[in-house]
Amino acid sequence: MATQFDDAWMKRDLYGYGPDRPDAKWPKGAKIAVNFVLNHEEGGERSVEDGDEHAETVLHEFGQLSAELGKRDPATESQFDYGSRAAIWRIMRLFKKHDIPITFYAVGRAFERNPAVAKYADENGHEVAAHCYKWKPYTGMTDAEEEEYIRKAVNAYKTTSPSGKVPVGWFYGRPSERSAPLVAKVYKELGHELLYWADTYADDLPYYTTMPGGKEGESLVMMPYSLDCNDFKFWQGQMGSDDAFAQHCIDAFTTIREEGLEGKSAYITVALHSRWIGRPGRFQALKRMVEHFSSFDDVWFATREQIARHWVETYPPKA
Repeated sequence: MATQFDDAWMKRDLYGYGPDRPDAKWPKGAKIAVNFVLNHEEGGERSVEDGDEHAETVLHEFGQLSAELGKRDPATESQFDYGSRAAIWRIMRLFKKHDIPITFYAVGRAFERNPAVAKYADENGHEVAAHCYKWKPYTGMTDAEEEEYIRKAVNAYKTTSPSGKVPVGWFYGRPSERSAPLVAKVYKELGHELLYWADTYADDLPYYTTMPGGKEGESLVMMPYSLDCNDFKFWQGQMGSDDAFAQHCIDAFTTIREEGLEGKSAYITVALHSRWIGRPGRFQALKRMVEHFSSFDDVWFATREQIARHWVETYPPKA
């Protein structure tokens, strides 16, 4: 039976900032903030080997398949292995070359299976945001089942990161309506900071909502994510080439930067998956984007945590 949570945090607001969108006032006068997110799911996807009913059915080269119950799928597993073994290091070399900090949407189980990635992220100035413990849908679970995944995720981050830092931001991708309240509940019990929630696509700027289960006036930063500047568009067949994807992201950058030059700065998120953009045939799209963005001197490359903390400092939540 599901716990009854106050759903005030989910209250829809179709007006938002309206015609008078505030200027983000990014550091050093930047006209745009750019956040790269790398979804690190490899090893944390659904697999029979790891106790799931069937192999992963989405976001791999075969398209969407109906996996056979109880049977391992070596071809699918090895595609995810490629992301963790080879592709991620190709991507990391590019970001290191350009000195760009990124956000890892890290699945806890993926970090457990390749702690070298967790160590690298922690020691090289990247943010680790939570992508829960397993990369799977969370609708249909009981509260107790989902809460167990949350606690296992927290433990995975603490034990694989040299600093032991627990993520301050969360993104499920396939959440239940109780996911945020359950995370807030667990964090409160364990004494961790929950700064932002990223399962939203509602704006170009951070905004506030009620902290689930929080004190009166306590707010949660909502950090809009991207489904259009997201390499999963390749899998969906909505981007016919790497050039189309690169150009779309560059166009998004151009639009937001032009608005920033007019005094309405905001941010864009470019969402990536190692097993996709890290393949040699797609990697050049990312390289073109990074080189284009880096050619401007009024860009702030930032993690989601950095953007969220800047927003709280610049525009504190009102009671």
